[in-house]
Amino acid sequence: MMRPIPLAITLALATCSIPAIAANHLDTPTVIAEPRADIGDLFAWMSPDKRRLNLVMTIVGRSFSDQLTYVFHVDSGKRFGETRQTLTIECRFSSAQAADCKAGDVDRATGDASSQAGLDSARHHFKVFAGPRDDPFFNNVRGPRAGYNVAAAALTDGTTRDAAGCPQFTPETSQQIRHEWRSTNGGPGTNFLAGWQSSALVVSIDTKIVARGGGMLAVWGATANSTKQLDRMGRPLTTNALLATLGPDEVAVDLKERYNLQTPSTAQAFVAEIEKGLALYDGFDGICGNQWLADGNEPPAKRYRKLADVMADDRLWINSSLGECRKFFAVELGQRSDCGGRSPLVDAVDVYRAVLVNGTTTGFADGVDQDDRQHSVDEFPFLAAPASSTEQGKY
Repeated sequence: MMRPIPLAITLALATCSIPAIAANHLDTPTVIAEPRADIGDLFAWMSPDKRRLNLVMTIVGRSFSDQLTYVFHVDSGKRFGETRQTLTIECRFSSAQAADCKAGDVDRATGDASSQAGLDSARHHFKVFAGPRDDPFFNNVRGPRAGYNVAAAALTDGTTRDAAGCPQFTPETSQQIRHEWRSTNGGPGTNFLAGWQSSALVVSIDTKIVARGGGMLAVWGATANSTKQLDRMGRPLTTNALLATLGPDEVAVDLKERYNLQTPSTAQAFVAEIEKGLALYDGFDGICGNQWLADGNEPPAKRYRKLADVMADDRLWINSSLGECRKFFAVELGQRSDCGGRSPLVDAVDVYRAVLVNGTTTGFADGVDQDDRQHSVDEFPFLAAPASSTEQGKY
């Protein structure tokens, strides 16, 4: 049956010494205490006709809070890594249905946003949906957790690290890590979040409004109360996979809490910690130095610096001149036939981890290739409706 939030919280807290629940779900005590501030996932991709940027933020809580602001930041520039202008889309809620969303000083939508058709803004530059939807994130949580346990045990038993910090796992250990990673309790990999319901904030906005600084877009999301930012997210997994990956609970919690207070422009303070996480992943296939952007010409201490800089920035990059968005990391990897970003149909987690392990976009999978529900990239509000009480029995 559908997994309720209390079960997920219990699992996350019970296993804090390894990466917790999923992409960004339940990553810190702050958002566990207030799940309506907890960004589960962020998606951003172009419409096939390139006229719209589609944005989705899923919230772990089953409703939106009238004490919080939910924000999409869309930066724009002419090339990857450089942005010149920002459009901020901010939404507040006075009730479960009543939304007030502002796209900078350009346009505003106020009213009931719960209809699947969406609430149109006053000047018709964007429309918004807010309400319960199925969470499109699919991930084999238990398999990777078991793989981490294998790695942790090997390190405890004396596996050495090279000068850059990459563990030199034996072929047997690497094979076991890979086997556990794609399995669930010894069997085929299964989607831990099957049937998971979230609150979804969905915005589809005119490209010309968000691309004023150039056609290369960089997107990140945040939640905030009246005094501070509580959670943030760009790419999946960064907080749960790269900060104190196998470290003590108290260290991991402190890093994640502090990281969630930052913006992409202020997150460089976490580069050194991210480098440690990258070094661990680089060793999972038994080959150190084949991670994407690992620089063998630099001193070992700088091997992971380039990729750590990219990961600390932690924005979803989208080429708005392209309407096909099937390849996560396409912009970062210089693939000019795909818009990049992240649609609800893309197996972003496998790509993310493969880039970290072997420097490609394949070859390190968790055994789960698609969600249990059917989502869309061109039919608003894109995410499937939550499972009915009858359907929940399937999960």
